[in-house]
Amino acid sequence: MRVYVPLTLPGLAEVHKAGELGPAPLRAYAVTPGLREWYVSDDIEELEYAALNRAALASLRLVAADATAPRRRVVVALDVDDKAATAAPGLDEATLGQVTLAAALRLAVAAAVHVDADDAEADVAAAAAALPAADGGDADAQFTVDGAEDHELLWFGVQEIPGLLK
Repeated sequence: MRVYVPLTLPGLAEVHKAGELGPAPLRAYAVTPGLREWYVSDDIEELEYAALNRAALASLRLVAADATAPRRRVVVALDVDDKAATAAPGLDEATLGQVTLAAALRLAVAAAVHVDADDAEADVAAAAAALPAADGGDADAQFTVDGAEDHELLWFGVQEIPGLLK
């Protein structure tokens, strides 16, 4: 199963230094039964893209919580055994597609790192600032949060992480 772990750039730096994502339990996102039901698709690529977007939103929340973090979303994609991930129950919007990983994961086995391009920073900053109002039901703020999703996360190999951290 492919899982998507949300981070910030400082979090990615810590993971790179440690050589692993951890400590456990880790929150990640994946194609869960709930995500399949919500997304209503059998196309695995579409479902994985939906899981990646759920992780990107979680990364945005991490960025919003860290005033010192660069305003770029970060998601690490890894393949794990299906039994290594436990899906959150139900179709709650907050936990849709969320899984818990019971063990730390070596960064070297990551399939990819997805990061916003530099030109996304202004929209990601605006989205991070708008999260509290959006969570409160403000439609204009939700529009701003959704604006961050207009930026596709770029794909990088694990060996490219040092260049991302400069």
